[in-house]
Amino acid sequence: MFEFEIEAESGAARTGTLTLPHGTVETPMFMPVGTQGTVRALSPNDLRSVGATLVLANTYHLHVRPGEAVIEALGALHRFMGWDRPLLTDSGGFQVFSLAGFRQVDEDGVEFQSHVDGSRRTLTPERATEIQWTLGADIAMAFDHVVPGGADEPTARDAMERTLRWLERCGKRHEELKASYDATSLRHESSPGEHVQRRVVASGNQSLWPILQGGTQLELRTEGLRRLLDLGDWTGLAIGGLSVGEPKPLMYDMLGALEPRLPPAVPRYLMGVGFPADLLEGIARGIDLFDCVAATRNGRHGTAWLPTGRINVRGAALIGSSEPLDPECDCETCTRFPRGYLRHLFVIEDILGLRLISLHNIRFLVRLGEQARAHILAGTFDGWSREWLRRHYARGT
Repeated sequence: MFEFEIEAESGAARTGTLTLPHGTVETPMFMPVGTQGTVRALSPNDLRSVGATLVLANTYHLHVRPGEAVIEALGALHRFMGWDRPLLTDSGGFQVFSLAGFRQVDEDGVEFQSHVDGSRRTLTPERATEIQWTLGADIAMAFDHVVPGGADEPTARDAMERTLRWLERCGKRHEELKASYDATSLRHESSPGEHVQRRVVASGNQSLWPILQGGTQLELRTEGLRRLLDLGDWTGLAIGGLSVGEPKPLMYDMLGALEPRLPPAVPRYLMGVGFPADLLEGIARGIDLFDCVAATRNGRHGTAWLPTGRINVRGAALIGSSEPLDPECDCETCTRFPRGYLRHLFVIEDILGLRLISLHNIRFLVRLGEQARAHILAGTFDGWSREWLRRHYARGT
């Protein structure tokens, strides 16, 4: 149920097929973010239409509202949100640490104040693992400690050490949940007439992925990676704590330095990164999976992504324009509606505009991954990506 086959390489860039319980994912791939069980303004059919195969949801937000028990009672997260393809759930580590003055960290976990009702709640590594098991995603992320991009060495080390200790606890709890499920399944099969209450996670097929922390300190990242790999045989690995305030060239340098140290046989997931140029820069440095809210957030505010940079759909320059938003794009927005109409939707504040630009931005990133994949397979990735980035940066994007 959890297999990753690398099909081609071009320098550090590579293509692969990730097999998960709810389907296969061809990499490199961008994951749309459905933080609260929905990708804002887009339906599951919309996501299928733009080629999305793996969607991310967030443990913190779904725990706070509506609560994992409600989702479990409605058939677990796949059925709850009407998505029959693979799902990945973030552990909520980034969200609780972004609460700043509203949370308190100790060795046990994080106590925080809900942004919804102000109630005090606690997330521990075990609790975050249990919530994700109940949600039933294909991939669950370990609970981690995130620090700002400019963190000094002692702060970054503290976060790395705590993340590793928490990873060990996440792994232990995940194995306990799997063993409990397996024992329940065996008892159910041996006594078919006996009523056995079972979690609606049903398949019991879920993989736990670790998150590598260490700030922008290569020595810390290298040490953390070695110790992380000593803790288990993971089916995937995430790189966290980047794109959190540090300059982008520093992020690219870190990825480039880490790439030869990363295990080649598992998928690599760069968390929270998803601007167009960042995708290509990451793919060139061996990254397989990406996620970011920027595509839909920009779309809802009228910013569309094009190969030549960004365009403000609200701008007066689009009045009366009969051109497609992006002549190179095959999404519904670009093949059906002219720029002048898209601007009109934002001027009259109709929600269709938010949907159409969000749809395009998601397709733009998914398609960029598809194009990168095709060029890696053809052995032309390096020249193509350099030219794509030159054109993209030409307008100062």
